[in-house]
Amino acid sequence: MATARRPWTLVVMTLTQPDTPTLFARLGGTVSIDVAVDRFYDRLLADPELADFFDRVDLRRQRAHQKAFLAMALGGPRAYRGRGLGEAHAHLGISDHHVDLVAGHLAAVLAGLGVSPALIDEVVSAVDGLRDTVLGRV
Repeated sequence: MATARRPWTLVVMTLTQPDTPTLFARLGGTVSIDVAVDRFYDRLLADPELADFFDRVDLRRQRAHQKAFLAMALGGPRAYRGRGLGEAHAHLGISDHHVDLVAGHLAAVLAGLGVSPALIDEVVSAVDGLRDTVLGRV
């Protein structure tokens, strides 16, 4: 007696989670990060407590590194290929006070670009999460 064959039905199920936009995307992507970083460095260089850190720095290169790093840190596509944060800042004598000043400048730049206070808080919090690395405490 022949066995009846059942027709096979291929069912493809995809389990997906809703896409949550990254901070990078919510800020507006590459163009927005580039504008923010340029304005950010303009502010850092105008701050007498921070400007000396950049005396012997190739600022064109530094801005490019910061754009890549910030994009990556906020979930963007760029791959930062610079030195580690601890190594890059170890020789500078940076303190918590300096990190606070830098965070304040970042927040001010984002506010000036019309970023919402809630999103500014998220960005500053994400960047501040790197404080101990920058200061060589980890």
